[in-house]
Amino acid sequence: MKIHVKAGLLSAFVLPGLGQIYKGAKVKGGIMIGLVNVFLLAALFLVMKGMGEFLLSARLSGVDAAEKVLAGLKGRGPAGRLLLAAFFALWVYGVIDALFKEDEKRSGEDGGNMV
Repeated sequence: MKIHVKAGLLSAFVLPGLGQIYKGAKVKGGIMIGLVNVFLLAALFLVMKGMGEFLLSARLSGVDAAEKVLAGLKGRGPAGRLLLAAFFALWVYGVIDALFKEDEKRSGEDGGNMV
């Protein structure tokens, strides 16, 4: 299997940035993995913060109050959607970069000239 296909599969199905590391771009891959973790953890934090209020309201006040809290959560700021959109954009960039960018392992061996 070609190195571009392996790198694309690693970035698409395992972790964005892993394909870049596989191809030799360790700094770019490390930055991408770090950003992916930040985006996903921040989105998870926002979801859990909202769910805490929802669960507490349902436990203490009953289902009617929980439905009001849930309706209020839907109207909150777009921060969670922006974080997930940023993750998706980074994922798409990682897959495209891994598939189509020349790998640094081979370019270093040939003196920068790809054959």
